Amino acid sequence: MGHAGKLRIAVLGDGGWGTTLAILLSEKGHAVTLWSAFESYAKQLSSSRLNPKFLPGIRIPKEIEITSDIACAVKDKDIAVLAVPSQYMRSVLSRLRGTPRKNIIFLSVTKGIELKTGKRMSEVVHSELGPVKFAVLSGPSIAQEVAKGIPTTVVAASRSVKIRKAVQKAFSTGKLRVYTNDDVVGVELGGSLKNVIAIACGVSDGLGFGANTKAAILARGLAEISRLGKAMGAKLETFSGISGLGDLVTTCVSGQSRNRFVGEQVGKGRKLSQVCAKMQMVAEGVATAKSAYCLSLKYKVDMPITREVYRLLYFNKPPHRVVTDLMARKNKEE
Repeated sequence: MGHAGKLRIAVLGDGGWGTTLAILLSEKGHAVTLWSAFESYAKQLSSSRLNPKFLPGIRIPKEIEITSDIACAVKDKDIAVLAVPSQYMRSVLSRLRGTPRKNIIFLSVTKGIELKTGKRMSEVVHSELGPVKFAVLSGPSIAQEVAKGIPTTVVAASRSVKIRKAVQKAFSTGKLRVYTNDDVVGVELGGSLKNVIAIACGVSDGLGFGANTKAAILARGLAEISRLGKAMGAKLETFSGISGLGDLVTTCVSGQSRNRFVGEQVGKGRKLSQVCAKMQMVAEGVATAKSAYCLSLKYKVDMPITREVYRLLYFNKPPHRVVTDLMARKNKEE
């Protein structure tokens, strides 16, 4: 570890969240290296000190080193922040297999579930890199808001008290409050599954429905996320916390939520492929709708909202039919 709490930190992934965290950590006095998957974009970021694609209008401090060489990025680091989209996580990690990594804390800030395997990011990390030190950072944290210094809370989860406290200390600022938690499964699932519910909320917006409908989707969405979480070994209370309910509310109500936007456009009758083609950033909920639906079958958990979002996105089920079918399900107790 560096002197006076100063750490050497690599941030892998130059999207909005990765760039925001790199800036926040650099401003805290840590030595930060930001890795971009593309050499040409790394050079552009390095010379212009702006990230117009993913974090427009926010300057990148000159202290941050920017590279497209991943081995170089993680060399001699204390923490490696994993900020690449979930469906690319495995291929990025596979490039680190030959690098020394005994002392690095791998911190996933990615909210998604791998499609082919149904694995959470912690499982992908361990299957690629073995028994490395691991933590996850998640919560209601829209990148632009954090970058502008708007007060935000997140959760650092790890099975190791020492690791989660180290992450808490490294990331805490006057504007970012970091709680700790030992429920890695619950924190990862809350962050991933809420994107599917956000798509459903977007559909409701696109159809012109109001606050009543959105509140219903939110509450019942949280109920089905909690059911799956419990079946997968998570703690129920995690889902009513910051990384569960907190993150769900943000993603469902924010105008900046990519997943809500996708749902809204599909609700207005646009084709999913057209909506995604026009977006610079990945809407994680699109892939997660499929992974979550598969997990609900595997664990035999009833997830009606997830199922309808899956049918909407993958089988072009008409949005108004999705809502009708959800409302017309047989009567039951809450």
